[in-house]
This record gives sequence, C-alpha cells and structure tokens, in this order.
Amino acid sequence: MGFFTDAYDLFCVSLVTKLLGRIYYHHDGALKPGTLPPNVAAAVNGVAFCGTLAGQLFFGWLGDKLGRKKVYGMTLMLMVICSVASGLSFSDKPASVMATLCFFRFWLGFGIGGDYPLSATIMSEYANKKTRGAFIAAVFAMQGFGILAGGMVAIIVAAAFKSAYPTPAYQDAPILSTPPQADFVWRIIVMFGALPAALTYYWRMKMPETARYTALVAKNAKQAASDMSKVLQVEIESESNTIIANNNSTTTTDFGLFSKKFLHRHGLHLLGTTSTWFLLDIAFYSQNLFQKDIFTGIGWIPAPKTMNALEEVYKIARAQTLIALCSTVPGYWFTVFFIDKIGRFAIQLMGFFFMTVFMFALAIPYDHWTHKENRIGFVIMYSLTFFFANFGPNATTFVVPAEIFPARLRSTCHGISAAAGKAGAMIGAFGFLYASQPKDPTKRDAGYPAGIGIRNSLIVLGCINALGVVFTFLVPESKGRSLEEMSKENEDDDDSNEVEMKGNEFRTVPV
Repeated sequence: MGFFTDAYDLFCVSLVTKLLGRIYYHHDGALKPGTLPPNVAAAVNGVAFCGTLAGQLFFGWLGDKLGRKKVYGMTLMLMVICSVASGLSFSDKPASVMATLCFFRFWLGFGIGGDYPLSATIMSEYANKKTRGAFIAAVFAMQGFGILAGGMVAIIVAAAFKSAYPTPAYQDAPILSTPPQADFVWRIIVMFGALPAALTYYWRMKMPETARYTALVAKNAKQAASDMSKVLQVEIESESNTIIANNNSTTTTDFGLFSKKFLHRHGLHLLGTTSTWFLLDIAFYSQNLFQKDIFTGIGWIPAPKTMNALEEVYKIARAQTLIALCSTVPGYWFTVFFIDKIGRFAIQLMGFFFMTVFMFALAIPYDHWTHKENRIGFVIMYSLTFFFANFGPNATTFVVPAEIFPARLRSTCHGISAAAGKAGAMIGAFGFLYASQPKDPTKRDAGYPAGIGIRNSLIVLGCINALGVVFTFLVPESKGRSLEEMSKENEDDDDSNEVEMKGNEFRTVPV
C-alpha cells in the first residue's frame, strides 16, 4: 500500500490544478477561466518532486545506516501528516494557500522519497531469486492502482458536488461557474491520500528487519536467524546460524561508495541505473502531469470556457482514469508476469524502443491527430506509450538497483538512482509546462511565454526515449541470480569482475 499512496499523492495534484486556477486566480472580464500563473503552476506540480529527490537520498543512506525497518515507519508517518496538512491553509488569500500547499507537498514528497529505496530493498532481500523480480515489480505496480484511485476519487467527489451545486458554464456566467463549495473539492482529493498510508502503518511496524541486513551489515547472525524464523514460520536451527556467521567472516568486500573498488565493480552499473531512470522520468512525468493539457489541445476534453469548474475536474479525472485503466495498470502487471521469464534487460529495451516509436508516431503527424475524427486514434496511441512505459523502464528502473549492489550500499544506491529519476521528473514537470505552450498567443495560458508547442515537445520526448535505449546497455541482467552473486559480496578476488555467461541467458557490461 505504500506505493499506492505514493502514486496517489504525487499525481492527484494534476487533477486539481485547473480548479485551483479558477478559484484563486479568476479575473473579472477574462474570456477564459483563471489559471495558475507560470511560477505557481511550476511550484505546485514540481515541489513534491524536489522533496522526493531529497528524501530518496537521505532515507536511502539512512536505511543502510540504521536498518530498513527503523526508517520505514518514519517515512509513512511523514506522508500521513503532510497529506492532511496539504489540504489546509492559513487564510483564503491565493499566496497563502499556494505557499501552504507547496510547503507541505515538499515534505510529503520527502516522505515518499524514502519509500522508493526502502520498499525495493526490503522486497529484494526477502524474495528468492526465481521470483524476486515479480515481487519487487508487484510492489511498484501498486503505483498504477494509486493513479487509478486518484482519478476515481476525483470523479466521485466532483460528481457529488456537481449534483449538489449545479452551476452554469464559464462562458454563460463566469463568476457563478465556480461555486464557493468547489474549494472543498481539491482539499478532499488531496487529503484522501492520508487514509491508505495510515492503514498501512501498523503492518510496517510488525515487519521484522531483513535477515540480509541483520547478517551482512549489522553482523548479528543470531538475530538474523530469529527474524528468518518469524517470516518463514519455522524454527531455524543453530546450524543455520553457523552458516550465516561463516558467511560474515569470509566476506571481505567492505568497500565504500566512493572507493576505487566500488567504482571498478559497480561504477558503470550505477551510471546505467541513474541515467536510464533520469531519462525515463522526464518523459513519464511529462506525460502523466500534463496529459490534461494534451487532451485539451487535441479537443478530447472540451475548452475550459464551455464548462463549469466542477465539470472540468470531472472530465479531466475521467480522461486520466480511462488512460490508467486501459494502459497504465495493465502495463505494470505485464511486467510482474513476464519479468522473471524474459528478464529485466529485454523488458527495458523493448519499453524504451516502443515509447520512442509511439511518441514519434504522435508527434510527426500531429496535425492529423487534432482532427475530430482522429482523436480516438490519438488516445489509443498515447495510451500505448503509457503501456510500454510501465511494461518497460518505469518498472525495471525500480527493480534493478535493488538487486545489483552490495547489501550495505543497496538502499543508498537505489536512493541515488531514484533521485536521478526525480531530477528527470522535475525537468519534465517544469520544462514541459513551458515548452508545450503554443506560439499563438490566443491559445496560450495567461502569463506564459511562447513555447515550442505540443508537437515539438513530443518530438523532444521521443528523442529522450531513444537515448534511454542506448543507456540500457549499461544495465546488467539479474534474472535468476542471487543478490550475493550480482553484488559479488562473497568474492575475495578483486580481479573476478567478468561474469561468465552461457549463451544469452545473462548479459552485463564488464566493469
């Protein structure tokens, strides 16, 4: 449920940004409804990613220092508190409301950031090598249900308020089109994310520390055996303790993150995981956060002035829910079913390749897709980019860093990789907001400078996906191999860095 909450909290704000503009930035006599000013829109959409990046680095490091379990509860409580606080404001003035929202969304993102390295690391250290990929991918796949839940909650809340407080369209009565009760709509949607997080807290606190951390990092073989007994519900004999202790005594790979030994063994691997996650998130978060603008651009969502405030929330949520239901969620679960059969490398390469193909197929004949009779084709093609993002690099970039690094650095390296991804998400959130603005001033949102337009923005995203194909070749295949085999934690010979492969079963870059 952690990643369910993470996705809900990160993406629900995209459902209410148009509503925030109508409520707090309405101008009398304007031909179009109010919109968030460029700097405010960028902050509201992107501030959580800034917090997430910081949280991934901090909690990733802390998880290797204090243990996975101790830090896991901290992140969840931070998410609960800040989800509720995000819907509160100190006054009804726009500046105060936006400042409060952004402040608490930063710390909400900080807590979410900790969930990335800790959830992946905990699951990788609990799972066996045959089904490890599916288990880690299943944790991440809950993101799809979180995105879906965000849309469904927004649909239910908007429909309820629309039924209770019917209002005319903006073009008929600008002021009356946004009822005062609409201010409760965005707050309910944003604050709802605290509920699943709170329900998860008890079970996180009951979870024992992973045996791999206890044995390999904390060097406590007896406690590791005790924790394994709880998880497996069998009595671990003292002989197993001896095996663990012997494993500890023969491990000589106590090198640090900034050592030459780490650079020699895992330098290219870390470059591969950070670069692919960075490139993926530029495209993925641009598509997710601003799909409402793309759908409005092609006419699938009506022009804002033809709707009232609550109807606009409803139609944006309905469109995003449809995309999540038909492509995002299935893509995640295709990865879960196939990752241990065809491998991480093949799925990631295939995903980046088809994301590139479909992005160019949308961008190059963009004018063709804007015609009314072709809009359904655009939506199908656009959905396929989401499908192959999730049955592709969006899942594998999360899985692989949890498998290929040593236990004492696993959470830290996953946090670094994830933080690189969130740096890409920030570029996507801030950059696409400006870049997608059309050159025609009559079609631009108020206050924005001329951009390169949606068509050229999609071409740029296609090129970014193509770069992802290239950098995927730096990422090793971990299918069917133990964590110790991948990280070489049990190897004493520094020169044994080449991994012998039989046929094409495993693939890696020698480092």
